[in-house]
Amino acid sequence: MSLLERIQDVCHFIIFFHTPISISTPHTYISTRPFLPSESPLSIIFSTQFTKGIKVQKGGLLSWPALPLEWNEHNGGGDCISYSPNGHIVAGSDDETIRVRDAETGPAVGKLLEGHPGYVWSVSYSPDGQHIISGSSDKTIRIWNAVTGSPVGKPLEGHTDYVRSVAYSPDGQYIFSGSDDNTIRIWNAETGSVVGDPLRGHSRPVVSVACSHDGRHILSGSFDKTVRIWNAKTGFPVGKPLEGHADYVRSVAYSPDRWHIISGSSDKTIRIWNAMTGSAVGKPLEGHTRPVVSVAYSPDGRNIISGSLDKTIRIWNAVTGSAVGKPLEGHTRPVVSVAYSPDGRHIISGSYDKTIRIWNAETGSMVGQPLEGHAHSVVSVAYSPNGRHIISGSSDRAIHMWESCSQIPIQFTSTDDQSGQPDPDGWVRDAVGGLLYWVPQDCRAGLQSPSFLTIPLTSPVRSVSLQFGEFAFGTSWTQSFDTAQP
Repeated sequence: MSLLERIQDVCHFIIFFHTPISISTPHTYISTRPFLPSESPLSIIFSTQFTKGIKVQKGGLLSWPALPLEWNEHNGGGDCISYSPNGHIVAGSDDETIRVRDAETGPAVGKLLEGHPGYVWSVSYSPDGQHIISGSSDKTIRIWNAVTGSPVGKPLEGHTDYVRSVAYSPDGQYIFSGSDDNTIRIWNAETGSVVGDPLRGHSRPVVSVACSHDGRHILSGSFDKTVRIWNAKTGFPVGKPLEGHADYVRSVAYSPDRWHIISGSSDKTIRIWNAMTGSAVGKPLEGHTRPVVSVAYSPDGRNIISGSLDKTIRIWNAVTGSAVGKPLEGHTRPVVSVAYSPDGRHIISGSYDKTIRIWNAETGSMVGQPLEGHAHSVVSVAYSPNGRHIISGSSDRAIHMWESCSQIPIQFTSTDDQSGQPDPDGWVRDAVGGLLYWVPQDCRAGLQSPSFLTIPLTSPVRSVSLQFGEFAFGTSWTQSFDTAQP
């Protein structure tokens, strides 16, 4: 093995075992030994010289797991991101470019999509994953071939101000765009021609557009404090404007069953609306102390989440409108993006504090440690369709992808008095709080500890069995080193 490979191995060691080695020197040897990949040169040293440590019976790693991916070829901020149905990510930037990447491994797919002479505010994939659309401050929408990266036809021109939001109809036949010119436009996705007249009615910029799941209606939220519903085929408004907010409408979304609409506003509230009649359902959801900038439904439609400039996330019962539990607190700056995992078990949030946090959707407790790596505000977060990855876009010009499965909350059960309650960092402690050993995040879920000396570790990600028969721990940790070894 070359010197460079050995240095890289040590770097992986420091990153992977940052928690135990930064907190306790003995655990540089005690807690890292059983989880070292067998191909690591350090594994040979530890297994031969530290003979009285925890041993792996099954499930050991062969090589180091991949580190979080960082993509920073943009020269501007990663302001908008979207997953494709077929394993790609598209990211638009204020450097006027769009980049497609492989969602599993991170490498760029094809060439940089260049052509907009202005900021790219919004991007979206067609339902079949074959095309990408982008909305820009240059007042146009562009369609791109998702495979080759080449533009499809000419720019879609008609808006007279920034295009803030773009979306496809579920059947992929139409494109919808919302603009600072106060209008929504409908476009034929195949020909790029405009369909009908602009949808007029808003008196201020349209910052959010969405399509109903059946493709029959378009939803728009505006700085004019209203939400509007439009017939996607005729372009006519459906009923009256949804009025009630006292300030900008920042975010809108349909419920999974299509019966309701939610809107988040700068007036610090969330409102629920009947999608058929446009009437308000119940009272405004109050509790945030600053503007609500992001809202989303849980996959089953039972709950609503909201992210606010007051630094918190809140969970609401979608039927009663009542708050579920306490606010999710932890971010130190405004929360500007929230999303549910596909299975509804977790919530992710992006914040101006440069971090992403994962939360247990049932209990509201934080899962693991904040995902740190961005140098500036995290403005967009999303789960992959299979829930395995999280992507985050930031004003630091980078997009990061994270293994969401490695952030599973630690779940220890024990009948042995020697095994104390673990903390969120993965430590197993003794009855008086002493550090016994540390467990990596991908091994913590479903951990069973019927006895301190025999402990199988199982999780949806990785199944490991450890043997503690000769484990020298506590004040005896120095005995783990075999002094007879050269």
